[in-house]
Amino acid sequence: MEPTVIDLIKQTGFIAKSVLLILLFFSIFSWAIIFYKWKIFKNMKKENQKFFDAFINSNGTKELFSLAKRFELSPIASLYRAVFAETQGRNPVNLDAIVKKYSSDEANKIESYLGFLATTGSTTPFIGLFGTVWGIMDAFRSIGIKGSASIATVAPGIAEALITTAAGLFAAIPAVIAYNYFTSQANKIINEVQDFSETLLKYPWQD
Repeated sequence: MEPTVIDLIKQTGFIAKSVLLILLFFSIFSWAIIFYKWKIFKNMKKENQKFFDAFINSNGTKELFSLAKRFELSPIASLYRAVFAETQGRNPVNLDAIVKKYSSDEANKIESYLGFLATTGSTTPFIGLFGTVWGIMDAFRSIGIKGSASIATVAPGIAEALITTAAGLFAAIPAVIAYNYFTSQANKIINEVQDFSETLLKYPWQD
């Protein structure tokens, strides 16, 4: 019976197991972020559109402020709520600074957790590579100890090297793909926030 991947992992040494645990941590959190951001961005787009339609058809700032509370995931609704709360529905002289501050806050929320995906994509291949090098060193050490370069001698070290290499790529590839995709989606939503910010600067804040 041929050994399974699980069997090979069980046979790895302490260093290889540590590397695999680190890569597992990155992989699990990356996938959690991927599912979370996919759902959040989808709902952000829907709520942005609904709130903007309500904004166009609103009868006043206070009515719109109450309506904006329903769209908790919409960045433009959140921006409107923040600016309204700051200005109390009046048209202050520093409106430009207020709108810029809160639109920047919304942009940071939209881009949240993407940095972890970028870190995973750029770091995990090197962590896997460390395990690869260690496995090869282990294979050469076994050759030195046993004085033989047979398959049985080098197999454990080579197995460690291949498993950690594969694990590093398994963690990195989805993270890189997701980071590029979500960055594109985030930029689109941030552009919506910036466009809405320009609209708020011209908005008559008095009912």
